[in-house]
Amino acid sequence: MYVEQLYTGCLAEAAYYIESNGEAAIIDPMRETEPYLELLEKRGAKLKYVLETHFHADFVSGHLDLAKQTGAKLIFGPTASPSYSSYIAEDGERFELGDVEIKVLHTPGHTMESSTYLLIDENEKDHAVFTGDTLFIGDVGRPDLAVKSDLTKEDLAGMLFESLQHKILPLADEVIVYPGHGAGSQCGKNLSKETVSTIGEQRKFNYALQPMAKEQFVDVVTEGIAAPPAYFPENARINREGYQNIDEVLKRNLNALPLEQFEAEINKGAMVLDTRHENLFEKASLYNSVNIPLNGQYAVWVGSLIPINKPLVLITEPGKEHESVLRLARVGFENVAGYLEGGVEAWEKAEKEVQTLSSIEPEEMMSYIHKGYELLDVRRSTEAETEHVAGAINISLVELENRIGELDKNQNYVIHCAGGYRSMIASSILVNHGFKHIVNIHGGFAKIKNVDGVELITGKCPTTLRKEKLESLKF
Repeated sequence: MYVEQLYTGCLAEAAYYIESNGEAAIIDPMRETEPYLELLEKRGAKLKYVLETHFHADFVSGHLDLAKQTGAKLIFGPTASPSYSSYIAEDGERFELGDVEIKVLHTPGHTMESSTYLLIDENEKDHAVFTGDTLFIGDVGRPDLAVKSDLTKEDLAGMLFESLQHKILPLADEVIVYPGHGAGSQCGKNLSKETVSTIGEQRKFNYALQPMAKEQFVDVVTEGIAAPPAYFPENARINREGYQNIDEVLKRNLNALPLEQFEAEINKGAMVLDTRHENLFEKASLYNSVNIPLNGQYAVWVGSLIPINKPLVLITEPGKEHESVLRLARVGFENVAGYLEGGVEAWEKAEKEVQTLSSIEPEEMMSYIHKGYELLDVRRSTEAETEHVAGAINISLVELENRIGELDKNQNYVIHCAGGYRSMIASSILVNHGFKHIVNIHGGFAKIKNVDGVELITGKCPTTLRKEKLESLKF
C-alpha cells in the first residue's frame, strides 16, 4: 500500500494518491491532470477510482478530465447530484483497491453531500481517513455553504456535529487524518499549518472535538465566520455541472497581446491584473492595475477580490505567463484576454505613463506616524486581535473594498500586513480609489514587532478564545 499527499500551496489544497497492487485511487484532484497522470506512469499503476469528497467551492476539480482520460470510475458520496455521469455511493459502501478497501462515510455538515473516505489495509485494519472539508487539523469545515436555501449555518453545524460524533470520533486514535486543506484555506476559520495528524491528536487538541453538547458545538463553530469569497458559489456550480477542458482554456486565454491590442482590451473594460513580485510592482506599474503576486496565495486572493466574470488582462514577469493563467483557471477565472507582450518594459518603451508606490522599512514606521500618518493594518481581525500596534486601524484586505469609505482620501497612511504580501495588494487598491499618500511597510508585522519603541497590544489567539468560550458554556 502506498499513499501520497499532493499539496498545492497556492490554494492550501491537498489531493491524495492511494495505490495497492497496481491499482490506484485519487481523491480531490486539482484541475490540471498532468501531475496525476505522470505519477501513475511513474508508478506503473492503473487508476481505478476518482473520489470526490464534495462539490468544492474554493477550486475547480480535475475529476471529470481525469476520469475521462483514464477510464476510472468517478465516485461521489450520498446525496450528491452532479449533472454528469458518475457513481453515487451509499453510506458504508466499500470499494476494493488492490489488497485494500476504501469505505465511504457520509459526513454532511460542510455541505450536504460531504463524505470522508476510510482506508482499510490488507489486514482489515482502519489505516487512514481522508476527511475532505469535514475535519481539518485543528479545525472543522465551515458550515455556511449550503446549496439549499432553507438550510442555515446552524442547521449544517448541527449535522457536522453528528457526523464528527458518529463517523469520525469512533475511529481509533492511531488512524491517520488526511484533510482537504491546510492553513490559508478559507474553507475553515483557523486551520493548522500541519497537513497530517491522527485521530488521537485531534481528539486532544482540536477545539471542535472536545466534549460538549450539540448546542455548544454549533455556537463555537459558527461564531466569527467571515462571509465566503464571492467566487465560492460559482466554483461549486462548475464542479457540479461540469467545465471546459483545461487545455482548451489555456489555448484561449494564453495570448501575447501587442500593446495596441492590450490597450484596446482595457478600453473595453478589462481589469489589469499584475502578477509580478510586489517589489517589482512598486517600482513601475500601470495606473489602475491591481497587484496580486504569484509568490503568495495568488488564486485565493484573486478569487476573494475580483469578480469571477470580470474580463482580465495580465502583466507578468517573463516566463510566468502560463503559471499566471493556469492558476486563475484553477479557481474558475477563464475570462482572460491575454498578457502584455514585453510586459511593463514594452509599456515604458512606448513612453506610456507608469506609477511608482512608496515603501519603507519597519524601522522608519514611527517617524511617519509622528509626521501624522495613520497606521492601517490589513491583516484578518483574528490576527490583529492576537497582537497589533497600538493605535492601528484594522480593516482586513478582504473587507477593504466594502469598507473603503471608512478611510479619508486626504489622510496619509502607512500600511502593513503580516509579511508584506497583502499590504502591497491593499496599496494598489487604495491608489486605484484615489488615495494619494500611501506608504507600504516591507516585511510587515513580523518585522515591525521587533522594532524598538513600537507599542504592542497583546490579546488572545482565536484558539484560546474558543477554549475559554467552551469552558464558559459547560453545563
